[in-house]
Amino acid sequence: MSIPVALPELGQAMARYRFAYLLTSPGQGAPHATATAVTLQGGVLHLAGIGRRTRANIEREPAVALVWPPLSADEHSLIVDGTAALEGDGLRITPTRAVLHRSAPAPQPAAPGACGSDCIELNLPG
Repeated sequence: MSIPVALPELGQAMARYRFAYLLTSPGQGAPHATATAVTLQGGVLHLAGIGRRTRANIEREPAVALVWPPLSADEHSLIVDGTAALEGDGLRITPTRAVLHRSAPAPQPAAPGACGSDCIELNLPG
């Protein structure tokens, strides 16, 4: 199921969560996950104070994902894919895709190519 949501609603969605996990790629092996606080300013996500390993991963591969876990099993996770750039001791992430995801089965069968879970796409410009 897809429901368009304008970018200004991404900030409203983020406000419902306590923190996010930043997932970066080391090039080989498992993704690196770090719990972080994220702010949204002018359509760009900002993270302060990243570590050495996260910095090295971003230098190698700027594609990242952020996952805000739900507060309960009945709620959705917020997942945002984006492109990261180093910004001082932090990161600036331009979102490329955002979805509210819940693994509970959707009330109707998924359309071909759609998420088989209870997902809501957030439309991002670009």
